[in-house]
Amino acid sequence: MDGTVHVLLIRDPYGKWGLPKGHVENGESSREAALREVREETGLTNIDAGPSLGTIDWYFKFKGDLVHKFCDYFLMASPNGDTTPEVAEGITGCLWLPVKEAIVTVAYDNAREIVVRAVDVLNSGEADALL
Repeated sequence: MDGTVHVLLIRDPYGKWGLPKGHVENGESSREAALREVREETGLTNIDAGPSLGTIDWYFKFKGDLVHKFCDYFLMASPNGDTTPEVAEGITGCLWLPVKEAIVTVAYDNAREIVVRAVDVLNSGEADALL
């Protein structure tokens, strides 16, 4: 991808572009859960996780109940960009975009903030070992 940093977005079950996310399973750390969810939702297998990018939270209705969900994000890198969206879970697309394009393409404000934080971490040099 010509040496330019790209962000991997997924098209979710609502047809909107966002970031891979999920939930922690028994015994997992949030970092392990993040890696597993990215692997599952995007098909990437060779992924390294770096610094934390923070936590986002949101509310949604599920079977009539209001659910408050939290998700921890980490800067990740993969030398292989070939993706396979997890269609069975409603992920209908994966798209690598340069950072500036990703920021305007992400449909959710809280996910957009994570992409902006990723840029800050990259610019700080904190993730140099990851890349």
